[in-house]
Amino acid sequence: MAEELKRLQWTEADLRRCRKSDPEKLRIAARLRRETILSLKSIATRVGLGSSKSANAKLHTWMKAGGKPTSADAKTEKQKKHAKKTNRTKA
Repeated sequence: MAEELKRLQWTEADLRRCRKSDPEKLRIAARLRRETILSLKSIATRVGLGSSKSANAKLHTWMKAGGKPTSADAKTEKQKKHAKKTNRTKA
């Protein structure tokens, strides 16, 4: 974890300031998951990912996408566009 914080030029306080789904936080968590025997609960607490349940979901999505930013924001935008289309057809 120290290596990643040094690479990003962050402190522990910076981790707490970032949102829970920040790509850099997920990158750190994924590396900890791969390279250590820490429990997911410990990783979530240390990195500041929220509960272990939500951290598991975020981390799983992150790792499944090959370490790319999660598509939660993209899904939200897609849902908004779909809602606009369906509202137009109803009117």
